[in-house]
Amino acid sequence: MPRESYNVRILRGKAIASLRTGVTAFNGLDDSGRTTTVLLSFQHAFEMLLKAVLEAKKDKGVFDKRSQKSISLDKAINRCQQIEGVKLTDDEAGVIRHLDAMRDAEQHWHLVVDEGLLFHNARSAVTLFDDLLQRVFDEHLSKYIPTRVLPISAEAPMTLDLLVDREFQRIADLLRPGRRATEEAKARVRALLATEAVADADAAEVREDDVRRVTRGIREGKSRAQVFPKLTGYTSEIEGDGVAVEVRIVKKEGLPITYTDDPTADTAAIRTVDLERKFHMGARDLADKAGIGKSRAVALRRHLGLDDDDDHFSHRFRFGGMEHRRYSDNALKAMRQAVKTIDLEKVWQSHRTIPYNSEIVPPACDQPGCAISALKDLP
Repeated sequence: MPRESYNVRILRGKAIASLRTGVTAFNGLDDSGRTTTVLLSFQHAFEMLLKAVLEAKKDKGVFDKRSQKSISLDKAINRCQQIEGVKLTDDEAGVIRHLDAMRDAEQHWHLVVDEGLLFHNARSAVTLFDDLLQRVFDEHLSKYIPTRVLPISAEAPMTLDLLVDREFQRIADLLRPGRRATEEAKARVRALLATEAVADADAAEVREDDVRRVTRGIREGKSRAQVFPKLTGYTSEIEGDGVAVEVRIVKKEGLPITYTDDPTADTAAIRTVDLERKFHMGARDLADKAGIGKSRAVALRRHLGLDDDDDHFSHRFRFGGMEHRRYSDNALKAMRQAVKTIDLEKVWQSHRTIPYNSEIVPPACDQPGCAISALKDLP
């Protein structure tokens, strides 16, 4: 096995130290600041571990070329989903984004986390941390943390769907007329909104518009599936018992989701989205990450119809009198998939002489954006 670099050793050491701190806080007797310490420590543990993975795999590095600062956790997750030998799955990425969303809400404001849900988060985090250590470094977490001190609970572990159902009912009870417990209910709503990050990266941010909308929907008697549709079809697998329990997120089929920035919209299946966060790549970034030249990237975008879509692949931002189109991770996934299956040279020849805003249908397609429908069905 090749000798590890200094950076890998340091980052992995920081990751393990933070995980140990989180586990100690979870099992501690002091409730003051416990949730904050657990979430902060586990989130930092994964940020350091993923960056250690990127360094070990000799990825492009953990520093952003433009800002010259270390990349965010979200970018580290995205990169680890692409690297051979790591291939972080969507469900695994959801576990980390869930922790990050809860940490953000707790660090910058406050939330109330059901004890069963906190235990579920802690055990799923420990399970994934151990999986990644084995997958990348061929090590077990037991080398650094004795099994006897891993997160433990006096309550039998419950699956994610049952925990969400229980917490939803608790919130509904708090919002009954005469209870005067709206603020506690909102603090619990924040925790469930953060939990939606297991299903969708775009939900990995808790916004007060969403908190108010969900609270209003529950008061109106809407069901859990209506106000938290992303969590429909998500549960978890629990294996083992006692200190050896393992928790992993499992995805089934959920309900369709609609995004809006209208705070007066109906609660059912609605979630606001930060468009600048979702559509975070310019055309040059998209080409670089897809691994193709700038001009051929333009041809491929035209062939796939990525610039014709204002919902899934791209969005046109307006800044004063200027317009600028930016692209989502869905566009990058579509381009990478297309490069594997089509003749890029033929696409280039078909599109290179067409003016950028032309309505002419290129000979390689039957109609503009001919591949867009199929690409939206990509996993």
